[in-house]
Amino acid sequence: MLKIKSLKLKNNSLCWLLSRSCKQYLRKMSTSQTVVHWFRLDLRLHDNLALRNAINEAENRKHNLKPIYVIESDIKNKIGANRLRFLLQSLQNLDENLRKINSRLFIVRGKAVDILPELFEKWNVKFLTLQVDIDAELVKQDEIIENFCEAKDIFLVKRMQHTVYDFNSVIKKNNGGIPLTYQKFLSLVAETQVKDTVEITKNISDECKSADFESEDFKVPTLEEIGINESELLECKYPGGETEGLKRLDIYMSKKQWVCNFEKPNSSPNSIEPSTTVLSPYISHGCLSAKLFYHKLKQVENGMKHTLPPVSLMGQLMWREFYYVAGAGTRNFDKMVGNTVCTQIPWGKNDIHLKAWAEGKTGYPFVDAIMRQLKQEGWIHHLARHMVACFLTRGDLWISWEEGAKVFEDYLLDYDWSLNAGNWMWLSASAFFYKYYRVYSPIAFGKKTDKEGLYIRKYVPELKKYPSEFIYEPWKAPKSVQRTAGCVVGEDYPNRIVDHDKVHKDNIQKMNAAYKLNKEKKALKRKR
Repeated sequence: MLKIKSLKLKNNSLCWLLSRSCKQYLRKMSTSQTVVHWFRLDLRLHDNLALRNAINEAENRKHNLKPIYVIESDIKNKIGANRLRFLLQSLQNLDENLRKINSRLFIVRGKAVDILPELFEKWNVKFLTLQVDIDAELVKQDEIIENFCEAKDIFLVKRMQHTVYDFNSVIKKNNGGIPLTYQKFLSLVAETQVKDTVEITKNISDECKSADFESEDFKVPTLEEIGINESELLECKYPGGETEGLKRLDIYMSKKQWVCNFEKPNSSPNSIEPSTTVLSPYISHGCLSAKLFYHKLKQVENGMKHTLPPVSLMGQLMWREFYYVAGAGTRNFDKMVGNTVCTQIPWGKNDIHLKAWAEGKTGYPFVDAIMRQLKQEGWIHHLARHMVACFLTRGDLWISWEEGAKVFEDYLLDYDWSLNAGNWMWLSASAFFYKYYRVYSPIAFGKKTDKEGLYIRKYVPELKKYPSEFIYEPWKAPKSVQRTAGCVVGEDYPNRIVDHDKVHKDNIQKMNAAYKLNKEKKALKRKR
Protein backbone atom coordinates (compact mmCIF):
# COMPACT_ATOMS: atom_id res chain seq x y z
CA MET A 1 0.00 0.00 0.00
CA LEU A 2 1.29 3.48 -0.90
CA LYS A 3 2.07 5.47 2.27
CA ILE A 4 2.01 9.27 2.20
CA LYS A 5 3.13 11.29 5.20
CA SER A 6 1.54 14.50 6.34
CA LEU A 7 3.26 17.74 5.33
CA LYS A 8 3.96 20.66 7.70
CA LEU A 9 4.28 24.32 6.81
CA LYS A 10 7.40 26.15 8.04
CA ASN A 11 5.48 28.07 10.73
CA ASN A 12 4.09 24.79 12.09
CA SER A 13 0.66 26.48 12.20
CA LEU A 14 -1.10 24.09 9.83
CA CYS A 15 -0.81 20.46 8.95
CA TRP A 16 -1.92 19.45 5.46
CA LEU A 17 -3.36 15.99 5.25
CA LEU A 18 -4.44 14.35 2.08
CA SER A 19 -8.20 14.24 1.93
CA ARG A 20 -10.04 10.95 2.04
CA SER A 21 -11.15 11.35 -1.59
CA CYS A 22 -7.56 11.92 -2.71
CA LYS A 23 -6.43 8.80 -0.91
CA GLN A 24 -9.20 6.83 -2.57
CA TYR A 25 -8.16 8.22 -5.95
CA LEU A 26 -4.55 7.14 -5.47
CA ARG A 27 -5.60 3.73 -4.17
CA LYS A 28 -7.87 3.14 -7.16
CA MET A 29 -5.19 4.25 -9.61
CA SER A 30 -2.65 1.85 -8.17
CA THR A 31 -4.49 -1.29 -7.10
CA SER A 32 -8.10 -1.42 -8.32
CA GLN A 33 -9.53 -4.09 -10.60
CA THR A 34 -12.30 -3.50 -13.08
CA VAL A 35 -15.49 -5.18 -14.23
CA VAL A 36 -16.62 -4.23 -17.74
CA HIS A 37 -20.00 -4.61 -19.38
CA TRP A 38 -19.64 -4.12 -23.13
CA PHE A 39 -22.87 -2.73 -24.58
CA ARG A 40 -23.56 -3.59 -28.23
CA LEU A 41 -27.13 -4.34 -29.30
CA ASP A 42 -28.46 -4.18 -25.74
CA LEU A 43 -28.75 -0.43 -25.15
CA ARG A 44 -31.00 -0.72 -22.10
CA LEU A 45 -31.11 -1.38 -18.39
CA HIS A 46 -34.29 -3.51 -18.35
CA ASP A 47 -33.95 -7.22 -19.10
CA ASN A 48 -30.18 -7.04 -19.37
CA LEU A 49 -28.81 -10.07 -17.58
CA ALA A 50 -25.24 -9.50 -18.76
CA LEU A 51 -25.26 -5.99 -17.28
CA ARG A 52 -26.73 -7.27 -14.03
CA ASN A 53 -24.01 -9.94 -13.86
CA ALA A 54 -21.38 -7.21 -14.20
CA ILE A 55 -23.00 -5.06 -11.52
CA ASN A 56 -23.22 -7.98 -9.08
CA GLU A 57 -19.58 -8.92 -9.65
CA ALA A 58 -18.39 -5.35 -9.12
CA GLU A 59 -20.50 -4.94 -5.98
CA ASN A 60 -19.48 -8.26 -4.45
CA ARG A 61 -15.77 -7.73 -5.01
CA LYS A 62 -15.75 -3.93 -4.59
CA HIS A 63 -14.26 -3.52 -8.05
CA ASN A 64 -14.65 -0.61 -10.46
CA LEU A 65 -17.59 -0.94 -12.84
CA LYS A 66 -17.22 0.34 -16.38
CA PRO A 67 -20.18 -0.01 -18.77
CA ILE A 68 -18.67 0.74 -22.19
CA TYR A 69 -19.73 1.23 -25.80
CA VAL A 70 -17.24 1.24 -28.68
CA ILE A 71 -17.65 3.77 -31.49
CA GLU A 72 -15.37 3.27 -34.48
CA SER A 73 -13.59 6.37 -35.76
CA ASP A 74 -15.06 6.04 -39.26
CA ILE A 75 -18.61 5.24 -38.12
CA LYS A 76 -20.14 8.01 -40.24
CA ASN A 77 -18.88 6.18 -43.34
CA LYS A 78 -20.47 2.90 -42.24
CA ILE A 79 -24.05 3.83 -41.38
CA GLY A 80 -26.45 6.48 -42.61
CA ALA A 81 -26.98 9.77 -40.82
CA ASN A 82 -30.49 8.91 -39.60
CA ARG A 83 -29.40 5.66 -37.99
CA LEU A 84 -26.34 7.37 -36.53
CA ARG A 85 -28.60 10.01 -34.96
CA PHE A 86 -30.82 7.26 -33.53
CA LEU A 87 -27.76 5.46 -32.14
CA LEU A 88 -26.31 8.57 -30.46
CA GLN A 89 -29.72 9.43 -28.98
CA SER A 90 -29.92 5.88 -27.64
CA LEU A 91 -26.45 6.11 -26.12
CA GLN A 92 -27.25 9.47 -24.53
CA ASN A 93 -30.42 8.02 -23.02
CA LEU A 94 -28.51 4.96 -21.83
CA ASP A 95 -25.99 7.21 -20.09
CA GLU A 96 -28.83 9.15 -18.44
CA ASN A 97 -30.46 5.95 -17.20
CA LEU A 98 -27.16 4.55 -15.91
CA ARG A 99 -26.57 7.77 -13.96
CA LYS A 100 -29.94 7.25 -12.27
CA ILE A 101 -28.46 4.10 -10.68
CA ASN A 102 -25.17 5.83 -9.84
CA SER A 103 -23.16 4.69 -12.85
CA ARG A 104 -22.40 6.06 -16.32
CA LEU A 105 -21.61 5.04 -19.89
CA PHE A 106 -18.00 5.12 -21.03
CA ILE A 107 -17.68 5.74 -24.78
CA VAL A 108 -14.54 4.21 -26.22
CA ARG A 109 -13.29 5.45 -29.60
CA GLY A 110 -11.57 3.15 -32.06
CA LYS A 111 -11.70 -0.38 -33.43
CA ALA A 112 -12.70 -2.83 -30.70
CA VAL A 113 -10.01 -5.42 -31.47
CA ASP A 114 -7.33 -2.72 -31.25
CA ILE A 115 -8.48 -0.48 -28.41
CA LEU A 116 -10.07 -2.93 -25.95
CA PRO A 117 -6.97 -5.07 -25.22
CA GLU A 118 -5.06 -1.87 -24.51
CA LEU A 119 -7.77 -0.50 -22.22
CA PHE A 120 -8.34 -3.82 -20.47
CA GLU A 121 -4.64 -3.86 -19.54
CA LYS A 122 -4.73 -0.23 -18.39
CA TRP A 123 -7.92 -0.70 -16.35
CA ASN A 124 -6.82 -4.04 -14.90
CA VAL A 125 -10.00 -5.75 -16.15
CA LYS A 126 -10.76 -9.10 -14.54
CA PHE A 127 -14.39 -9.66 -15.54
CA LEU A 128 -16.16 -8.93 -18.83
CA THR A 129 -19.84 -9.35 -19.73
CA LEU A 130 -21.55 -8.95 -23.11
CA GLN A 131 -24.43 -10.35 -25.13
CA VAL A 132 -24.20 -12.98 -27.87
CA ASP A 133 -24.46 -11.59 -31.40
CA ILE A 134 -24.53 -13.43 -34.75
CA ASP A 135 -23.47 -10.73 -37.23
CA ALA A 136 -20.53 -12.32 -39.06
CA GLU A 137 -18.23 -9.33 -38.42
CA LEU A 138 -19.08 -9.29 -34.70
CA VAL A 139 -18.45 -13.03 -34.44
CA LYS A 140 -14.92 -12.60 -35.83
CA GLN A 141 -14.32 -9.62 -33.55
CA ASP A 142 -15.55 -11.55 -30.51
CA GLU A 143 -13.21 -14.45 -31.24
CA ILE A 144 -10.24 -12.07 -31.04
CA ILE A 145 -11.44 -10.51 -27.79
CA GLU A 146 -12.23 -13.92 -26.29
CA ASN A 147 -8.72 -15.16 -27.10
CA PHE A 148 -7.26 -12.07 -25.45
CA CYS A 149 -9.41 -12.61 -22.34
CA GLU A 150 -8.31 -16.23 -22.11
CA ALA A 151 -4.65 -15.26 -22.41
CA LYS A 152 -5.00 -12.55 -19.74
CA ASP A 153 -7.18 -14.60 -17.39
CA ILE A 154 -10.20 -12.30 -17.76
CA PHE A 155 -13.43 -14.10 -16.86
CA LEU A 156 -15.91 -13.75 -19.72
CA VAL A 157 -19.71 -14.02 -19.47
CA LYS A 158 -21.85 -14.00 -22.64
CA ARG A 159 -25.64 -13.91 -22.47
CA MET A 160 -28.28 -14.68 -25.08
CA GLN A 161 -30.52 -11.63 -24.67
CA HIS A 162 -31.24 -10.10 -28.09
CA THR A 163 -33.93 -12.65 -28.95
CA VAL A 164 -36.88 -14.36 -27.29
CA TYR A 165 -35.46 -17.84 -27.85
CA ASP A 166 -31.97 -19.29 -27.69
CA PHE A 167 -31.35 -19.80 -31.41
CA ASN A 168 -28.66 -22.40 -30.76
CA SER A 169 -31.15 -24.50 -28.79
CA VAL A 170 -33.68 -24.27 -31.63
CA ILE A 171 -31.07 -25.50 -34.13
CA LYS A 172 -30.07 -28.32 -31.79
CA LYS A 173 -33.72 -29.33 -31.44
CA ASN A 174 -33.92 -29.48 -35.24
CA ASN A 175 -31.08 -32.02 -35.36
CA GLY A 176 -28.41 -29.40 -36.04
CA GLY A 177 -30.09 -27.79 -39.04
CA ILE A 178 -32.08 -24.61 -39.45
CA PRO A 179 -35.84 -24.75 -40.01
CA LEU A 180 -36.45 -23.72 -43.61
CA THR A 181 -40.08 -22.71 -43.11
CA TYR A 182 -41.79 -20.39 -40.67
CA GLN A 183 -44.28 -23.08 -39.63
CA LYS A 184 -41.47 -25.52 -38.88
CA PHE A 185 -39.83 -22.89 -36.69
CA LEU A 186 -43.09 -22.31 -34.80
CA SER A 187 -43.43 -26.04 -34.15
CA LEU A 188 -39.90 -26.14 -32.71
CA VAL A 189 -40.56 -23.37 -30.18
CA ALA A 190 -44.19 -24.20 -29.40
CA GLU A 191 -43.40 -25.91 -26.09
CA THR A 192 -40.53 -23.63 -25.07
CA GLN A 193 -41.08 -21.73 -21.84
CA VAL A 194 -39.91 -18.14 -22.28
CA LYS A 195 -38.05 -16.92 -19.20
CA ASP A 196 -39.18 -13.84 -17.32
CA THR A 197 -37.34 -10.59 -17.85
CA VAL A 198 -34.72 -9.50 -15.31
CA GLU A 199 -34.51 -6.06 -13.73
CA ILE A 200 -31.88 -3.95 -11.96
CA THR A 201 -33.61 -2.77 -8.79
CA LYS A 202 -31.00 -0.90 -6.72
CA ASN A 203 -28.38 1.78 -7.10
CA ILE A 204 -24.72 0.95 -7.53
CA SER A 205 -22.47 1.83 -4.60
CA ASP A 206 -19.91 4.64 -4.79
CA GLU A 207 -17.16 2.09 -4.21
CA CYS A 208 -17.68 0.85 -7.76
CA LYS A 209 -16.91 4.22 -9.30
CA SER A 210 -13.53 4.43 -11.02
CA ALA A 211 -11.13 7.35 -10.56
CA ASP A 212 -11.97 8.65 -14.04
CA PHE A 213 -15.74 8.49 -13.45
CA GLU A 214 -16.21 12.20 -14.17
CA SER A 215 -13.85 12.30 -17.14
CA GLU A 216 -15.15 14.06 -20.25
CA ASP A 217 -12.95 11.84 -22.39
CA PHE A 218 -15.64 9.13 -22.36
CA LYS A 219 -18.77 11.20 -22.97
CA VAL A 220 -21.30 10.44 -25.71
CA PRO A 221 -20.31 12.45 -28.80
CA THR A 222 -22.63 14.77 -30.68
CA LEU A 223 -23.44 14.37 -34.37
CA GLU A 224 -21.26 17.40 -35.07
CA GLU A 225 -18.32 15.77 -33.27
CA ILE A 226 -18.82 12.69 -35.46
CA GLY A 227 -18.80 14.91 -38.55
CA ILE A 228 -22.53 15.12 -39.34
CA ASN A 229 -24.32 18.44 -39.78
CA GLU A 230 -27.59 17.85 -37.93
CA SER A 231 -29.23 20.89 -39.53
CA GLU A 232 -29.13 19.03 -42.85
CA LEU A 233 -31.27 16.19 -41.44
CA LEU A 234 -35.05 16.31 -41.54
CA GLU A 235 -37.34 16.10 -38.51
CA CYS A 236 -36.56 13.22 -36.14
CA LYS A 237 -39.81 11.21 -36.13
CA TYR A 238 -38.48 8.35 -34.01
CA PRO A 239 -36.12 9.46 -31.21
CA GLY A 240 -33.75 6.77 -30.05
CA GLY A 241 -33.40 5.32 -26.57
CA GLU A 242 -34.76 2.91 -24.00
CA THR A 243 -37.07 5.51 -22.46
CA GLU A 244 -38.76 6.24 -25.80
CA GLY A 245 -38.94 2.53 -26.66
CA LEU A 246 -40.69 1.64 -23.40
CA LYS A 247 -43.03 4.59 -23.79
CA ARG A 248 -43.94 3.51 -27.32
CA LEU A 249 -44.49 -0.07 -26.14
CA ASP A 250 -46.84 1.07 -23.37
CA ILE A 251 -48.85 3.23 -25.78
CA TYR A 252 -49.49 0.35 -28.17
CA MET A 253 -50.06 -2.29 -25.51
CA SER A 254 -52.78 -0.07 -24.03
CA LYS A 255 -54.69 -0.43 -27.34
CA LYS A 256 -55.74 -3.99 -26.55
CA GLN A 257 -58.38 -4.35 -29.23
CA TRP A 258 -56.04 -2.96 -31.88
CA VAL A 259 -53.33 -5.43 -30.83
CA CYS A 260 -55.73 -8.39 -30.88
CA ASN A 261 -57.16 -7.44 -34.29
CA PHE A 262 -53.82 -6.65 -35.91
CA GLU A 263 -53.20 -8.30 -39.29
CA LYS A 264 -50.05 -7.25 -41.13
CA PRO A 265 -51.45 -7.74 -44.66
CA ASN A 266 -54.31 -5.38 -43.81
CA SER A 267 -52.02 -2.56 -42.71
CA SER A 268 -51.13 0.10 -45.25
CA PRO A 269 -47.68 0.42 -46.87
CA ASN A 270 -48.42 3.97 -47.99
CA SER A 271 -50.26 5.61 -45.10
CA ILE A 272 -48.96 9.08 -44.24
CA GLU A 273 -48.55 8.03 -40.60
CA PRO A 274 -47.35 4.49 -39.77
CA SER A 275 -50.07 1.85 -39.54
CA THR A 276 -47.83 -0.39 -37.40
CA THR A 277 -46.00 0.08 -34.08
CA VAL A 278 -42.54 1.19 -35.35
CA LEU A 279 -41.02 -0.67 -32.41
CA SER A 280 -38.50 -2.34 -34.72
CA PRO A 281 -35.72 0.32 -34.41
CA TYR A 282 -35.88 0.03 -30.62
CA ILE A 283 -35.75 -3.76 -30.70
CA SER A 284 -32.95 -3.88 -33.30
CA HIS A 285 -30.74 -1.56 -31.21
CA GLY A 286 -31.67 -3.38 -28.01
CA CYS A 287 -33.33 -0.29 -26.51
CA LEU A 288 -36.36 -2.53 -26.05
CA SER A 289 -36.12 -6.18 -25.05
CA ALA A 290 -37.71 -8.62 -27.51
CA LYS A 291 -38.54 -10.81 -24.54
CA LEU A 292 -40.35 -7.97 -22.77
CA PHE A 293 -42.35 -7.32 -25.96
CA TYR A 294 -43.24 -11.03 -26.07
CA HIS A 295 -44.51 -11.06 -22.47
CA LYS A 296 -46.49 -7.83 -22.95
CA LEU A 297 -48.17 -9.29 -26.04
CA LYS A 298 -49.02 -12.46 -24.12
CA GLN A 299 -50.61 -10.38 -21.35
CA VAL A 300 -52.76 -8.47 -23.87
CA GLU A 301 -53.82 -11.62 -25.73
CA ASN A 302 -54.65 -13.55 -22.57
CA GLY A 303 -58.37 -14.30 -22.43
CA MET A 304 -59.14 -12.33 -25.59
CA LYS A 305 -59.89 -13.40 -29.14
CA HIS A 306 -56.89 -12.45 -31.24
CA THR A 307 -55.25 -12.93 -34.62
CA LEU A 308 -52.55 -15.59 -34.98
CA PRO A 309 -49.09 -15.86 -36.54
CA PRO A 310 -47.92 -15.18 -39.16
CA VAL A 311 -50.13 -12.07 -39.53
CA SER A 312 -50.52 -11.07 -35.84
CA LEU A 313 -48.18 -8.80 -33.90
CA MET A 314 -46.82 -11.88 -32.16
CA GLY A 315 -46.34 -13.32 -35.63
CA GLN A 316 -44.16 -10.35 -36.60
CA LEU A 317 -41.96 -10.96 -33.57
CA MET A 318 -41.72 -14.63 -34.49
CA TRP A 319 -40.55 -13.72 -38.02
CA ARG A 320 -37.64 -11.96 -36.35
CA GLU A 321 -36.87 -15.07 -34.30
CA PHE A 322 -37.12 -17.24 -37.42
CA TYR A 323 -34.53 -15.19 -39.29
CA TYR A 324 -32.22 -15.08 -36.27
CA VAL A 325 -32.20 -18.87 -36.13
CA ALA A 326 -31.55 -19.03 -39.89
CA GLY A 327 -28.75 -16.47 -39.65
CA ALA A 328 -27.12 -18.19 -36.68
CA GLY A 329 -27.09 -21.57 -38.41
CA THR A 330 -26.05 -20.60 -41.95
CA ARG A 331 -22.55 -19.69 -43.10
CA ASN A 332 -22.40 -16.63 -45.39
CA PHE A 333 -26.04 -15.89 -44.63
CA ASP A 334 -25.72 -12.33 -45.94
CA LYS A 335 -24.25 -13.45 -49.29
CA MET A 336 -25.43 -15.52 -52.24
CA VAL A 337 -22.22 -17.43 -52.95
CA GLY A 338 -21.37 -19.99 -50.28
CA ASN A 339 -24.83 -19.71 -48.73
CA THR A 340 -26.45 -23.16 -48.64
CA VAL A 341 -30.02 -21.88 -48.31
CA CYS A 342 -29.74 -19.36 -51.15
CA THR A 343 -30.62 -20.15 -54.77
CA GLN A 344 -27.78 -19.16 -57.07
CA ILE A 345 -29.19 -16.65 -59.56
CA PRO A 346 -27.15 -14.90 -62.31
CA TRP A 347 -28.15 -11.37 -61.36
CA GLY A 348 -27.11 -8.53 -63.63
CA LYS A 349 -25.11 -5.43 -62.76
CA ASN A 350 -26.33 -1.94 -63.59
CA ASP A 351 -24.95 0.88 -61.47
CA ILE A 352 -27.15 3.49 -63.14
CA HIS A 353 -30.34 1.60 -62.33
CA LEU A 354 -29.13 0.83 -58.80
CA LYS A 355 -28.42 4.51 -58.15
CA ALA A 356 -31.81 5.55 -59.56
CA TRP A 357 -33.55 3.02 -57.30
CA ALA A 358 -31.60 4.05 -54.19
CA GLU A 359 -32.30 7.74 -54.76
CA GLY A 360 -35.98 7.35 -55.67
CA LYS A 361 -35.60 8.34 -59.30
CA THR A 362 -36.87 5.29 -61.20
CA GLY A 363 -39.75 7.06 -62.90
CA TYR A 364 -42.25 4.93 -60.97
CA PRO A 365 -43.81 7.30 -58.38
CA PHE A 366 -44.80 4.64 -55.83
CA VAL A 367 -41.33 3.09 -55.82
CA ASP A 368 -39.69 6.51 -55.69
CA ALA A 369 -41.91 7.69 -52.82
CA ILE A 370 -40.96 4.63 -50.76
CA MET A 371 -37.23 5.05 -51.34
CA ARG A 372 -37.37 8.76 -50.59
CA GLN A 373 -39.25 8.15 -47.36
CA LEU A 374 -36.63 5.57 -46.41
CA LYS A 375 -33.77 7.97 -47.11
CA GLN A 376 -35.44 10.89 -45.31
CA GLU A 377 -36.91 9.14 -42.25
CA GLY A 378 -35.08 5.83 -41.92
CA TRP A 379 -38.24 3.76 -41.83
CA ILE A 380 -40.78 2.35 -44.30
CA HIS A 381 -43.67 -0.08 -43.86
CA HIS A 382 -42.88 -3.78 -44.23
CA LEU A 383 -45.05 -4.11 -47.35
CA ALA A 384 -43.35 -1.06 -48.85
CA ARG A 385 -40.07 -2.94 -48.37
CA HIS A 386 -41.65 -5.83 -50.27
CA MET A 387 -42.46 -3.51 -53.16
CA VAL A 388 -39.05 -1.92 -53.62
CA ALA A 389 -37.13 -5.16 -52.97
CA CYS A 390 -39.12 -7.04 -55.59
CA PHE A 391 -38.68 -4.12 -58.01
CA LEU A 392 -34.89 -4.11 -57.63
CA THR A 393 -34.46 -7.85 -58.00
CA ARG A 394 -36.73 -10.36 -59.75
CA GLY A 395 -39.52 -7.91 -60.56
CA ASP A 396 -37.92 -5.26 -62.73
CA LEU A 397 -34.24 -4.34 -62.48
CA TRP A 398 -32.68 -7.83 -62.14
CA ILE A 399 -30.05 -6.56 -59.68
CA SER A 400 -28.70 -8.73 -56.86
CA TRP A 401 -30.46 -8.66 -53.52
CA GLU A 402 -27.03 -8.12 -51.93
CA GLU A 403 -26.90 -4.64 -53.46
CA GLY A 404 -30.31 -3.79 -52.07
CA ALA A 405 -29.35 -5.14 -48.65
CA LYS A 406 -26.37 -2.72 -48.57
CA VAL A 407 -28.64 0.25 -49.27
CA PHE A 408 -31.08 -0.85 -46.56
CA GLU A 409 -28.17 -1.28 -44.14
CA ASP A 410 -27.26 2.34 -44.78
CA TYR A 411 -30.75 3.84 -44.58
CA LEU A 412 -32.82 1.76 -42.14
CA LEU A 413 -33.14 2.79 -38.49
CA ASP A 414 -34.12 -0.80 -37.72
CA TYR A 415 -31.30 -2.44 -39.68
CA ASP A 416 -30.73 -5.92 -38.33
CA TRP A 417 -28.14 -8.21 -39.92
CA SER A 418 -30.14 -11.44 -39.96
CA LEU A 419 -33.51 -9.87 -40.80
CA ASN A 420 -32.06 -7.75 -43.56
CA ALA A 421 -30.40 -10.70 -45.30
CA GLY A 422 -33.33 -13.05 -44.68
CA ASN A 423 -35.98 -10.68 -45.97
CA TRP A 424 -33.96 -9.80 -49.07
CA MET A 425 -33.54 -13.49 -49.89
CA TRP A 426 -37.26 -14.03 -49.35
CA LEU A 427 -38.37 -11.10 -51.50
CA SER A 428 -35.98 -11.94 -54.32
CA ALA A 429 -37.27 -15.55 -54.17
CA SER A 430 -33.74 -16.71 -53.40
CA ALA A 431 -34.68 -18.54 -50.20
CA PHE A 432 -37.68 -19.36 -47.98
CA PHE A 433 -40.17 -18.11 -50.63
CA TYR A 434 -40.20 -19.64 -54.11
CA LYS A 435 -43.26 -18.31 -55.93
CA TYR A 436 -41.10 -16.09 -58.13
CA TYR A 437 -43.95 -15.56 -60.58
CA ARG A 438 -45.82 -13.46 -57.99
CA VAL A 439 -44.52 -9.98 -58.80
CA TYR A 440 -45.54 -6.72 -57.16
CA SER A 441 -46.84 -4.13 -59.61
CA PRO A 442 -45.32 -0.67 -59.01
CA ILE A 443 -48.65 0.75 -60.16
CA ALA A 444 -51.49 -1.49 -58.94
CA PHE A 445 -50.08 -2.34 -55.50
CA GLY A 446 -50.07 1.23 -54.20
CA LYS A 447 -53.52 1.98 -55.59
CA LYS A 448 -55.09 -0.67 -53.33
CA THR A 449 -54.68 1.49 -50.23
CA ASP A 450 -54.12 5.00 -51.62
CA LYS A 451 -56.05 5.67 -54.84
CA GLU A 452 -55.55 9.43 -54.61
CA GLY A 453 -51.78 9.07 -54.24
CA LEU A 454 -51.51 11.17 -51.08
CA TYR A 455 -48.37 9.25 -50.10
CA ILE A 456 -46.76 9.98 -53.47
CA ARG A 457 -47.72 13.65 -53.25
CA LYS A 458 -45.91 13.91 -49.91
CA TYR A 459 -42.66 12.18 -50.83
CA VAL A 460 -42.51 13.02 -54.55
CA PRO A 461 -43.70 16.63 -54.29
CA GLU A 462 -42.94 17.43 -57.93
CA LEU A 463 -46.00 15.30 -58.77
CA LYS A 464 -48.32 16.75 -56.10
CA LYS A 465 -50.48 18.66 -58.60
CA TYR A 466 -51.06 15.67 -60.88
CA PRO A 467 -54.62 14.40 -61.29
CA SER A 468 -55.25 11.18 -59.37
CA GLU A 469 -55.75 9.21 -62.58
CA PHE A 470 -52.11 9.86 -63.55
CA ILE A 471 -50.39 10.02 -60.17
CA TYR A 472 -49.12 6.42 -60.42
CA GLU A 473 -48.43 6.64 -64.16
CA PRO A 474 -47.40 10.24 -64.95
CA TRP A 475 -45.99 9.24 -68.36
CA LYS A 476 -49.56 8.60 -69.50
CA ALA A 477 -50.65 12.17 -68.79
CA PRO A 478 -50.99 14.38 -71.88
CA LYS A 479 -48.24 16.99 -72.16
CA SER A 480 -50.75 19.75 -71.49
CA VAL A 481 -51.70 18.11 -68.18
CA GLN A 482 -48.03 17.69 -67.28
CA ARG A 483 -47.34 21.38 -67.96
CA THR A 484 -50.39 22.48 -65.99
CA ALA A 485 -49.18 20.33 -63.06
CA GLY A 486 -45.76 21.98 -63.32
CA CYS A 487 -43.92 18.71 -63.87
CA VAL A 488 -42.99 17.43 -67.30
CA VAL A 489 -41.86 13.81 -67.37
CA GLY A 490 -38.30 13.58 -68.67
CA GLU A 491 -37.53 17.13 -67.52
CA ASP A 492 -38.86 17.68 -63.99
CA TYR A 493 -39.33 14.01 -63.14
CA PRO A 494 -37.42 11.08 -64.68
CA ASN A 495 -38.64 8.83 -67.43
CA ARG A 496 -39.21 5.20 -66.42
CA ILE A 497 -35.90 3.36 -66.37
CA VAL A 498 -37.65 0.14 -67.44
CA ASP A 499 -41.04 -0.90 -68.79
CA HIS A 500 -42.54 -3.03 -66.00
CA ASP A 501 -45.07 -4.75 -68.27
CA LYS A 502 -42.26 -6.12 -70.42
CA VAL A 503 -39.33 -6.71 -68.05
CA HIS A 504 -41.20 -8.53 -65.31
CA LYS A 505 -42.28 -11.18 -67.83
CA ASP A 506 -38.71 -11.55 -69.08
CA ASN A 507 -37.46 -11.83 -65.49
CA ILE A 508 -39.95 -14.60 -64.69
CA GLN A 509 -38.39 -16.61 -67.49
CA LYS A 510 -34.91 -15.89 -66.11
CA MET A 511 -36.01 -17.05 -62.66
CA ASN A 512 -37.50 -20.18 -64.14
CA ALA A 513 -34.20 -20.96 -65.86
CA ALA A 514 -32.19 -20.30 -62.69
CA TYR A 515 -34.44 -22.56 -60.63
CA LYS A 516 -34.16 -25.30 -63.22
CA LEU A 517 -30.37 -25.08 -63.29
CA ASN A 518 -30.12 -25.14 -59.49
CA LYS A 519 -32.39 -28.18 -59.36
CA GLU A 520 -30.20 -30.00 -61.89
CA LYS A 521 -27.02 -29.16 -59.97
CA LYS A 522 -28.51 -30.46 -56.73
CA ALA A 523 -29.61 -33.70 -58.43
CA LEU A 524 -26.11 -34.17 -59.86
CA LYS A 525 -24.56 -33.54 -56.46
CA ARG A 526 -26.78 -36.17 -54.85
CA LYS A 527 -25.72 -38.74 -57.44
CA ARG A 528 -22.08 -38.17 -56.55
